[in-house]
This record gives sequence, C-alpha cells and structure tokens, in this order.
Amino acid sequence: MTPALDVRGLRVDFGGSPVVDGVSLAIAPGECVAIVGESGAGKSLTARALLGLLSSAASVRTERMTVGGVDAAGLSEHGWRALRGSRIALVSQDALVSLDPLQRIGREVAEARRLHGMAAGRDEVQALLRRVWMPEPELRARQYSHQLSGGLRQRALIASALSADPAVLVADEPTTALDATVQARVLALLREIADAGTAVLFISHDFAAVRRLADRVLVMRAGVVVEEGPVREVLENPKHEYTRQLIEATQHSPRDVQAPVPDRVLVATGVSKSFGETAAVAEASFAVPKGRTLGIVGESGSGKTTLARMLVGVERPDAGDLHWSGAPRVQLVHQNPLGAFDPRWTIGRSLREALAAGRVPRAQRAARVAELMHEVDLDPALATRRPIAISGGQRQRAAIARALAAEPDVLVLDEPVSALDPSVRERVLQLLVRLQRERRLTMIFVSHDLDVVGAVSDEVLVMQDGRIVEQGATGAVFAAPQHPFTKELLAAGS
Repeated sequence: MTPALDVRGLRVDFGGSPVVDGVSLAIAPGECVAIVGESGAGKSLTARALLGLLSSAASVRTERMTVGGVDAAGLSEHGWRALRGSRIALVSQDALVSLDPLQRIGREVAEARRLHGMAAGRDEVQALLRRVWMPEPELRARQYSHQLSGGLRQRALIASALSADPAVLVADEPTTALDATVQARVLALLREIADAGTAVLFISHDFAAVRRLADRVLVMRAGVVVEEGPVREVLENPKHEYTRQLIEATQHSPRDVQAPVPDRVLVATGVSKSFGETAAVAEASFAVPKGRTLGIVGESGSGKTTLARMLVGVERPDAGDLHWSGAPRVQLVHQNPLGAFDPRWTIGRSLREALAAGRVPRAQRAARVAELMHEVDLDPALATRRPIAISGGQRQRAAIARALAAEPDVLVLDEPVSALDPSVRERVLQLLVRLQRERRLTMIFVSHDLDVVGAVSDEVLVMQDGRIVEQGATGAVFAAPQHPFTKELLAAGS
C-alpha cells in the first residue's frame, strides 16, 4: 500500500544547528503513528515541517517527502497553501486559540472547503459536525468558539481539519488540556478517523493516550529517533534507556496518606456561584488542613476552575462562606505561564515586580531573584531571558518562583503541569512537593490528570456539574470510589 505520508531523512536547522536530524517515517492510510519525547525533543518541529509551517529562519532538507501522493520536497509557500487542508491538515493543542473567535463554528468548519473549491453549504457542514459526533450540530454551527466547552471546541477543530478530506491528519497534543472523560472521547474519535482511512500522526507526551490510539510509535530525543516500533512492543519492552526513563516518569503512585491535621487553613461552607442561569458551583463545602495538598478533579465545565478563582478572590461567591484562618497570603499559578508573563519583560524583571509588590527593598531584589531561581532549580542566568526564550518546564518553574516571591502561605495551582512532557512534569511535581515540605505550604491543586492528583494530593474533591460528588483521602477515594462519576473518571484515565 502506498503511504499517505512518506518522509526520509528530514533535517531542520536553525543557524546551522540541527534540531531535527534524519527523521524518517511512513504512515499508511488508516494507520496512526505517534511521536513521543520530552520538551525540546523535536517532535512538534517535525510535525510543523511536514505542514510547511516553519519560519523562514529554519532550513528544512529531506531526501524524500510525499504527502497524499504529492511530492512536497522543496515546495514554495504557494505550493504548501495548495497542499494544506486538501492533503494534510493540523489539529493543534489549543482549540480556543486555533479557532477564529469572530467566526461562527459552521463558517470555520466550511472554510477549507471553500478555499479548495469544494461545496461548503449547510449540508456539508452538518455532515462534518456529525462525523465528529458533535451534539446538536445545527445549534453548534451557529455558535462561536467561546460558547463551547473544551471538548466541543476540540471536536469543532477536528471537523475543520477534516473539512477538505485530507489524506493525513496531524494531531499535535490534541488532548493535553482535556479532562479524562473528554480526552477518552476525543481519542476514540481520532481512532475512528484513522479506521475510516485517514493517516493520523499523533504528537503527544501522554503514554496512556498513545497506547489507546496509535499503531506504531517513534521516540525522539534531541532531534533524533532513538526507538520505534509497534506501540505494545515499545511501551512494554523498551530497548533504549531513554524510552525506559520516559515510561518510568509517567508511573506515579498515590501519595502516602498522612494522619489528619487539625489546623485548618480554609473552611468552605455552602459556597455557590452562578453565571446567568448556569450554576457553576453549587453548595461546595470542604476544609483544607494547613501544610497539606487538596486535589480538585472533574471534567470540563464541572466548576473546578471557578472554585479555584473564588479561592484566590478573582470571583466572589454568590452564597456561602469561605473562611481563611489567620488571613493567609494566597497566590495563583496559572496553567499557561507563557500567557501569564508579560512577553516584553525578562523573567528577572517579572520576579522583581513581584518582589516590589511584596515590599522587598530595591537593594535586595537582585539577590532575592537569584535565590528564587535557585529555589525552583533554575539557572539564575535565565533571568535575563524573556518567557518565549525558555522551555515550557522552565517557564512553569519561573511562574512558581514568581508566586513564591510574595511569601505565600497557600498556592492555588490551576492545571500547572498539563502541557508538560512526562519527565519535565515529574520534576515540577517533585519541586512542588519539596517546596511544600520546606515552606510548610498549603496547596490546592486543580487538574484533570488523575495520576498527577494521586501523586501530590493528600485529599481530593471530585466535581460534576458544579457539585462535589465525592471527597476524602486521595488513596481511599482512588482505591475504592463510591460515586458512579468518580468510577467513570478513574476508568477513563486507566
């Protein structure tokens, strides 16, 4: 069978330095091939080179590249525009950013068909939305991206990518920011797309997702493929030491449950928050002991982020009471540190600003910046760089350092490791556990990743449709869930 995608000896250089070096892969129609590796391995650069989306600063060379039967080696930008959408299409990680906020979903989905001279009327749009199992496709076609949940936005983005019937679908971390149950549905959809005859290239750091979806896997390190083969063979019997390290980094075990701590830093009683007619959080009651970690889990739209925003004072409860003991200092660590930092400022300037807000004398700030960088295992020399110039893991450590600059008693972390590769994620989690121990921090950890919550949390809240449906010691809840929704979440994440 002729491959839908056939690449030999792909090399990408920036300024003469190779960042992708000799990558070769072929994907048959109906096959899914995954590329895994930690941040900086070159997997996303490989994907973007296959779509002709690298900047003019990149030098791309290849011995052979055919996409959907078309020779793509050395194509001009005009040639790539003819190829993208009709022969190869991209589903990226962040659907909210990728979808045009000013365009209705139906028009967005039809755009590639219009560009390639294909029929793009209501019937074609409805058929595409139904293909990705979009509920109420007539309604969704009239809505904007911000009116959809994360899972529905990702389905709309997949429908848009499939619009012109490409031979190859490149999915770059398409489930990273999704909750376990939504992630399972999107993975099932991608598998269905492959089974229908589309070649799928799946870029991910999530080995559980790769195991569910892919037929074969390539493991990349520093721009080179170090191991490849059938998924089961590579994941169950890895040959390369780097592959073994990546797999071991994903194998979290629940944190040991400690004896109850009577000193409660936070008590929430009947907390509720509505937006219009929608109850985002309904009658939430719980307590957080000082120096411990509370995990909050639930799928998209469950209310966990709204609850976190109330805890840091960004939103005010409509009803109920949040009682903080001793007026603690509370700091938020965002999911997306690149968006949370001012892109014009260096990391050092952002840290100095946080120290100034904490009334640290100007003469002490430079030394304190270096101390904070050391505390989160960052080279102080990185303080001279802007956020875009450091890796995702380094940015997240810098965001934690900025939060620590205010000497907080409580850290509220909203999906702080969801976009990180397994080994980087593991190091950040170890950092948080160490900081909690050394600083006696109380942490509230919002995540859709049950493995991560199990690794760092002492107690857990499970939320569904704005309500807490189960709570208790993390090990006990995960070992013997009582509520059907908790059982569904655990089953979807296994």
